[in-house]
Amino acid sequence: MQKISRLLAITTTSFCLLFNTVAQAKSSQVITTEQVDWGYLNPLRGDKSPAAADLWGDRTQNTATGMLVKFKKGFASPPHIHNISYRGVVIKGLMHNADPHAGKMWMGPGSYWTQPAGHDHITAANSVENLIYLEIDSGPYLVKPSNHAFDNGEKPVNVDHSNLVWLDAQDIKFLPSNGAQVASLWQSKSSSKLTGSLIKLQAGFNGTLTVNANEFKAVVISGAINYASEETKTPLKLNTASFFSSTGRFAHQVKTKQETLIYVRSDGLFNLE
Repeated sequence: MQKISRLLAITTTSFCLLFNTVAQAKSSQVITTEQVDWGYLNPLRGDKSPAAADLWGDRTQNTATGMLVKFKKGFASPPHIHNISYRGVVIKGLMHNADPHAGKMWMGPGSYWTQPAGHDHITAANSVENLIYLEIDSGPYLVKPSNHAFDNGEKPVNVDHSNLVWLDAQDIKFLPSNGAQVASLWQSKSSSKLTGSLIKLQAGFNGTLTVNANEFKAVVISGAINYASEETKTPLKLNTASFFSSTGRFAHQVKTKQETLIYVRSDGLFNLE
């Protein structure tokens, strides 16, 4: 797959941290991997359904939501559509998401895709453990048969982790010179301030992620961080699939012992130092 820098390249005029935001009163939330409350994506199918857990929002309501979805080895859905569009980031395993007639393209951790509402597709998993972060901007999240397909004008995107375009301190002034990198994934069509990106922290990173945003949400995609803040004074280890968020002006203290990838959704200013 060719690198699609047109989709992923970011500039100092489009990246989310350059927008001034009137932030709410500050607050934060942390969910460790052990605290994730698992259920089923389709409760009526029981254990035949992928497991699912909302990290924020409520996938059964008309609201934005971020959730974890876990697939068993060999899972393959029948062709289907969704009533709303979603984004997916692979945390563990190998995932395929495409037109029912497309050949398999297995995407590993750090890979990213978008699924437009109404577009007929299948989803498959091909590892012992398969886990993704799935995000919607409105709900509820529903599955419908292929004969309900419609064209909402969007096109699907599949980006393998090897095709991400990473920028570092030489490209972006807010990044420290100790190995941190950023790859831009998306920018909201309805709100130019809301964007999604991946942050890569090298082993041994010890710094602060300072935020000024009405909405800041982060999911550990790979690796792990030791986390603390003024509201979480006792440091916590946040492994893959852990979550932290904040509103207003807030400082998240982050340390790593291994290379770590963090997905960030934000509508305002943030800075690594």
